[in-house]
Amino acid sequence: MPDPWETLKLLSDPTRLRLVALMRREELSVAELQEILDMGQSRISSHLALLRQGGLVVDRRQGKKTFYSLTPDLARSNRDLVHSACRAVADQSDITRDEQHLDRILERRQRQAEEYFNTLAGRLGKNYFPGRSWEAFGHFLLKITPPIRIADLGAGEGLISQLLAQRAEHVYCIDQSQRMVEVGLELARKNRLTNLEYRQGDLEDVPLPDESVDVALLSQALHHARHPQNAVHEAYRILKPEGQAIILDLKEHHLEKARDLYADVWLGFPENTLYTFLREAGFQNIEVRVVSREKQEPYFQTIMASGVKTGVQQPE
Repeated sequence: MPDPWETLKLLSDPTRLRLVALMRREELSVAELQEILDMGQSRISSHLALLRQGGLVVDRRQGKKTFYSLTPDLARSNRDLVHSACRAVADQSDITRDEQHLDRILERRQRQAEEYFNTLAGRLGKNYFPGRSWEAFGHFLLKITPPIRIADLGAGEGLISQLLAQRAEHVYCIDQSQRMVEVGLELARKNRLTNLEYRQGDLEDVPLPDESVDVALLSQALHHARHPQNAVHEAYRILKPEGQAIILDLKEHHLEKARDLYADVWLGFPENTLYTFLREAGFQNIEVRVVSREKQEPYFQTIMASGVKTGVQQPE
């Protein structure tokens, strides 16, 4: 804890008191302090070193810059000394001028930030920016997943379900591959997800009872179904009233070798076809749109389609 007598000695120097008055308002870099006080770096650095040794200020390194601010947890006696000293000189011309220069520095910071983001407007989703990844966004959005029951149809190893299970009440992973189910079960055990259940089964004959889940997902699975309309009907059957089906799949394309490369039965679907699947299954409030376009050949596009089971009897 800084000794009050030492604090008084430190504040008795006009330059150090000016520095402390500035850092009461804002964390500032050495370069910014130089500009505000119109002093050389060595002089300012010497005073900052004394203030830091005396426990009145702390420093923070960020890249090549060092920022200084008033010690946040000063003892009350020392904090009162600092505030009293700053109030006593508040009307001095040097302090008034420092405040004006600080306002200008802070305005410039804000202007630089605004100018930077103005240049990015319309490009945030098209260019690389550190920390902006779909993986990170996924984790962020999954934090608001409500405690519901979800069926991931054609789940594979259940990578999506592994994330959903961290928040959902219960998640069923349905896949026709016994090996996929085994791998998924091992992942669930490893991650201690007791609410994640794997079952072997077909998209067109889902091993779940009627009206048992709140959301049915078909993520890049429908184009593997022999009769995709039947799979959408099954999603309708297992949903509770007001439950929602969400389909994520490829838009129709012409890469024939996808049948061999990825075991695809269908080369994607037109938007109208997915709409028809949902409508004929009995869904209402249907939405279908392209949500992703790849920039490299064969320029795959991804469609998201959704519908709500409103409780109205589905058509025969």
